[in-house]
Amino acid sequence: MTGSVTDLLAFIDASPTPYHAVEQCCGRLEEHGFSALAEADAWNLSPGGRHYVVRGQGSLLAFELGERPPVEAGFRMLGAHTDSPVLRLKPCADLTKQGYRQLAVEPYGSLLLHSWLDRDLSLAGRVFYDAGQSGMACALVDFRRALLRIPNLAIHLYNELRQEGLKLNPQRHMLPIVGLESAPELAELLAAELRNKGPKDCADLRAESICSYDLLTFDLQAASRWGANAEFIAAPRLDNLVSCHAGVSSLLAASQQGKVPFTRVLIFNDHEEVGSRSALGAQGTFLADGLRRVAGGSGAASAEALPRAIAQSWLISADMAHAVHPNYADRHEPGHRPVLGGGPVLKGNANLSYATDGEGVGFFTSLCRAAGIAPQHFVTRSDLGCGSTIGPITAAALGVRTLDVGSPMLSMHSCRETASAADVDSMIAVLTGYFQGVV
Repeated sequence: MTGSVTDLLAFIDASPTPYHAVEQCCGRLEEHGFSALAEADAWNLSPGGRHYVVRGQGSLLAFELGERPPVEAGFRMLGAHTDSPVLRLKPCADLTKQGYRQLAVEPYGSLLLHSWLDRDLSLAGRVFYDAGQSGMACALVDFRRALLRIPNLAIHLYNELRQEGLKLNPQRHMLPIVGLESAPELAELLAAELRNKGPKDCADLRAESICSYDLLTFDLQAASRWGANAEFIAAPRLDNLVSCHAGVSSLLAASQQGKVPFTRVLIFNDHEEVGSRSALGAQGTFLADGLRRVAGGSGAASAEALPRAIAQSWLISADMAHAVHPNYADRHEPGHRPVLGGGPVLKGNANLSYATDGEGVGFFTSLCRAAGIAPQHFVTRSDLGCGSTIGPITAAALGVRTLDVGSPMLSMHSCRETASAADVDSMIAVLTGYFQGVV
């Protein structure tokens, strides 16, 4: 278990943004014989072929073709998302106020704002710049140093805190300080960082060559283990990099253990935390476009290939699940209180915020039993709202049998979240069996 947990923590530390997470996944896939495809190119596919394709740098589709064409054996798919709730920079982010230089940010997704206060924060993302005769180019950037901070207001100046509790306005109270008013503007910081650590064409990059950016703040503290027996893990972005790591790890483990008739598929979407409504999100066409091309390569009539393959397929949507909180146990439905270290969680909702149904519960329970694991169950209390994920969206778009699962965690959507070290291997084991076809 130690190896898998250590690997997960290193994966999270190297993935401060969806773009970096996809880059990390691609590197792992390439080490195991997966080759890159481009959506604009023709695909030449053959049985046993291992390939991946990236859309918009934040979403990834990877697949290993089975011994039989998808029209005969279908797909076994694992879906997750690469994004997490975060403070993202606005397009014109430079601000000066009261002698300080600050950056304009806005919440991306439903984050716990207070958890971002008084932390060493940094910046990462992608930067678009003028590369001269080559036109506009893009490079990933990761400052990886204490660059920003959002200070709390001293309690002496906040008398109402005791009576009313902490109230944060994201427009006024969440602007990070980057330095005194004399500090460099953002474009200058980006140009200097790319000159030092960017690609070769950035060697002489100047601030005026910066065209635009997609930049996210992130907690600089490294992922770690904690607890009396180091049984817990603490890290940013556990939701949902734990599932991405489990997906890649299980696909590669199953691939090394033998061939199967069906085609194995990973789909990691960006933008889940804001509704998936984008070209990179689960409401976009990325997965369907890829599956259509893979299924069409089987020689079946193009109009029938994908529907026939989908009718024989499964999608497991993996996203983190709510573990019972010892201080708030009443917020959980009795009989559905997952615990940290208790193994994978089946997530259900009568109103289909999750896609799991009776058939899906039976299928995943069988996978768990094959791995010597008993699944846990989660449903939201009837008087509380329920979150959702890519499962129902993808199920509706493709018509594929789908179930929602996740590893249990605490502090979901916090700047720093908690999960169990023991649950890392158990989820990988179940998903490896899924990709091996043990059930």
